[in-house]
Amino acid sequence: MRKSALLLVLLVAAINIAAWTLLNPARDFRPYAGLIKGVSLSPYQKHQDPIAEKFPSLEDLDSDLRFLADKVGGVRLYSSLETVGEVPRIAAKYGLAVTAGAWLDKRADNNRAEIANLIRIARANKNVKRVIVGNESVMRADVSVKEMVGYLRQVRNRVKVPVSTAETWDVWLKYPELAREVDFISIHVLPYWEGVPADVAVDYIFRRYHEIKAAFPDKHVALGEVGWPSDGRSIGGSVASLSNQAKVLREFIARAEAERIDYYVIEAFDQPWKFQIEGLTGGYWGIFSADREAKFSFVGPVEDRPDWRLYAVLATVLALLPGYLFARRNWRLAPAGRFFFAALIQGVVSVMVWTAMIGAMKYWTIGTGIVWGVLAIAQILVVVLLLSDGFTLAEMTWTRHWRRKFETFVDPKGRLPKVSIHLPIHNEPAEMVRETLDALAALDYPDFEVLVIDNNTKDAAVWRPVEDYCRALGPRFRFFHLDPWPGFKAGALNFALRETSPDAEVVAVIDSDYVVEPRWLKAMVPHFRDHRVALVQSPQDHRAWDGDAFKEMLNWEYAGFFQIGMVQRNERDAIIQHGTMTMVRKTALLLVDGWSEKTICEDAELGLKLYEAGWQSVYVPETLGRGLVPDSFEGYKKQRFRWAFGAMQIMRMHWDALNPFKKTALSPAQKLHFIGGWAPWVADAAYLLFVLSSLLWTVGLVAAPKYFEFPLAIFVIPTVAMFVFKLVQSLWLYKARVACTPLQRVGAAIAGMALTHSISKAMLQGLSGKEKPFFRTPKCEEKVGLKKAVLGAWDETLIAAALWLGTAGVLLGRGAYDSEARIWAIMLLIQSVPYAAALLTSLIGALPAPEAQPQIATRPAPATAPAQAAQPGAALATQAGDD
Repeated sequence: MRKSALLLVLLVAAINIAAWTLLNPARDFRPYAGLIKGVSLSPYQKHQDPIAEKFPSLEDLDSDLRFLADKVGGVRLYSSLETVGEVPRIAAKYGLAVTAGAWLDKRADNNRAEIANLIRIARANKNVKRVIVGNESVMRADVSVKEMVGYLRQVRNRVKVPVSTAETWDVWLKYPELAREVDFISIHVLPYWEGVPADVAVDYIFRRYHEIKAAFPDKHVALGEVGWPSDGRSIGGSVASLSNQAKVLREFIARAEAERIDYYVIEAFDQPWKFQIEGLTGGYWGIFSADREAKFSFVGPVEDRPDWRLYAVLATVLALLPGYLFARRNWRLAPAGRFFFAALIQGVVSVMVWTAMIGAMKYWTIGTGIVWGVLAIAQILVVVLLLSDGFTLAEMTWTRHWRRKFETFVDPKGRLPKVSIHLPIHNEPAEMVRETLDALAALDYPDFEVLVIDNNTKDAAVWRPVEDYCRALGPRFRFFHLDPWPGFKAGALNFALRETSPDAEVVAVIDSDYVVEPRWLKAMVPHFRDHRVALVQSPQDHRAWDGDAFKEMLNWEYAGFFQIGMVQRNERDAIIQHGTMTMVRKTALLLVDGWSEKTICEDAELGLKLYEAGWQSVYVPETLGRGLVPDSFEGYKKQRFRWAFGAMQIMRMHWDALNPFKKTALSPAQKLHFIGGWAPWVADAAYLLFVLSSLLWTVGLVAAPKYFEFPLAIFVIPTVAMFVFKLVQSLWLYKARVACTPLQRVGAAIAGMALTHSISKAMLQGLSGKEKPFFRTPKCEEKVGLKKAVLGAWDETLIAAALWLGTAGVLLGRGAYDSEARIWAIMLLIQSVPYAAALLTSLIGALPAPEAQPQIATRPAPATAPAQAAQPGAALATQAGDD
């Protein structure tokens, strides 16, 4: 096993290295080995920020200019104030030509100071070869054309070097009168901002350059800004990446030198402070990093992530040990199963390391740190769920031998202990309860009693027919009417426990709509011969659903848990006790103080208490009784809300025992199954918060695009992938473990997704610690109408509509051609699927029931039963004891 496990993980490691290699190709472009003619210079160090008035020192300037001296022919400045005004003087030491600049905006006082200092610098420094008055000031509408003409004339009258202003190429064409006021034309051509793909960006730059040359043939034209960012968001066909930056700049500079074009590359160094004004992309336009290191070479291949090999090795090493331990210890899995999960471990580790690699390439601020922190936590949650679901898939698909496999007894020999069957009811249709009682009366078992406990049914016309019917069935059937009685179902069951025959050794519980098979007790009770066993459970199953699309969806959604989840949990003695078709050793039940009245899921809580007390369980995945599914989506939601809310109550009540970092009576595997089993519901709660956050962020993306950027795809894509994986996993497991058709599998998946919002609300409310009143799931209801069906999923419908509107807003507002917009839109659409599923399921629930399919297939009443016992009770109340 050691050798096979080692070979398996080595194979996974080799595939992982190959994947990293394929995802990080080296690209080669036209080389350039000469001097760069000019670069724009914002001389701020990584920790400096002109907006916050943190300016470079003279030593910083000297260091930067000395660094650039053998790499560029000159620099272009944007301001003349603060220490930036000292650049020309220091640049002269290193033989660098300077194009001085003045920053003009809406502040008149600032503009006057900039102009005055620009004139002074130009007159005082011989290496200032020309000056640029304003930078895209007209384009931003900070300065009018008339005002700009005035500033240009003022400067031209005071300096002896050529004067211009810098604007994007289209502004010069829109305002040709500016050309009459300048000595040369300085244009900005930045194809990235215009969504032009990198492959054609250089051709685009030269096309715009020659367009301006043709429009102003008597003027010298300089490219005042030309460049490409190495990181940031994508705009249409333009993708910000290191290799694209290298491609554009290498090809442009080589071509510009060949054609003797005057240009300035934006910019010398990355400027993280620009994130505040230009978003995620603003800080990544430098040829050199903010640490003054070359980001790429102008000759030879270029890689977007130069350090990827280190991270690939790290990811491989981190996944080796857990992958090896899994492959070695899970020998009961077929090789395909061990390979699948080892590969999944490797995959999630690689994703997390890849995220770390991307993060290491970023410039961090407090804001980006907070955003990354929140998104990283969400990604970790996705990874945990992915591993949990992946393990279930591997174990349930490829297990060759189950260690704890229990079967029903066909003809048990030896003593069969007395069983006390408890049937709690509340306001139930008498006809439905009568069928349940008939099935119990037909049990093939020597010694049992049936206690029917009606709690708090106010209408005597509802409960008295049941009482009469129990009397007619004989002394084995005892009826109790409790009113008023506290504790809901748990209170009724605790009363029944006190009334149980002293010689009964086993307590069995079923719901009021369950029709059990005659062999139920004989098939299951013998498992109690193992004195370590306190809990014996068989699946919930359902009837009267065939031909009804809604009930069919629900039936198969329930089936998945009992044929998949419970089978897996049984392997580690960690099943969830559900409150019907369950049997408990009476002595064990008394030792743990009976059913808890502090939670609305007393059944699951009892099972956990029994484990904590050291007892074992048995689960036999064979149907021995069938009940009714809810008749409406509203009832279906309420049932799952109760389960989820109760789960949160149980976790709060038993956290000391469940604590994975503390040694308790529960085994690590039991803790894993209980916490892991409820983790998807916790994730549903987080999902709702994530959806609401996504909607708020979408509003920002559409309404205030200047301040909101699309989150990085490294965080969005795993969320999308998780949804796809869970859907595939569900369909795969159903195909392997649940005997239903492909269409029924899809229906079950839709029904399961439809509960997401109800579970989310239950878990969030459960976290608050507030108690929730017990409510039961209605049965034997009439079909709801279309209006009521929509109202039954109203919250989900509103959220789905908001997500669809957000999708349209993003695509229309940010451009369907923008890859980041498309990714975000896809995520919004995927987020809407569970909410749309809720509306669809509710609408299906409103479809007319098939006439040929009776709601309840009743059996003939015993000959001794009084006539009134056969009459149906009050219609449509709520079902007691529904699990």
